[in-house]
Amino acid sequence: MCHLNGIGTGGNMNRTQEVELTNMCFIYDENRILVEEKKGTKYTNGLVFPGGHIEQGESFRDSVIREIKEETGLDIFEPQPCGFKDWIQDDGTRYIVLLYKTNKFSGTLRSSEEGHVFWLDRKDLDDANFIWDMRELMEIFETDQYSEFFFEYKNGEHEPGRLLR
Repeated sequence: MCHLNGIGTGGNMNRTQEVELTNMCFIYDENRILVEEKKGTKYTNGLVFPGGHIEQGESFRDSVIREIKEETGLDIFEPQPCGFKDWIQDDGTRYIVLLYKTNKFSGTLRSSEEGHVFWLDRKDLDDANFIWDMRELMEIFETDQYSEFFFEYKNGEHEPGRLLR
């Protein structure tokens, strides 16, 4: 926890906040990307990239490796952090998705209770039923132009998400 001691701030100011940490990984090869039809969403057959929650005491890297194994059956190697997706929830908790990518993996692909996973040909990307701003996240995963996708929370409403450099 980080607390300012009040020097030059006009008083003691708490700089801590509640945070929920998750991850997502863009797994790809030359012609395909791995997608998941995530169960438990309101979007029928909506596609996302696999990932999940970071457990208490777990490193960020280890969490994405574990989540991908649990959700896809694949072992991933050298996941590279490439950005963030974040917003403030209605209760004030900051929700952060750490974005990773890798083209190094092994194992046999299998679906889990989290959802059906499969390879999507890159030529079919335009017609894919992506949800949760996956198309905007592709800009982070596939280019070096952006590092964050952020939703501002103003007057009790979420503003449209913005890609940030």
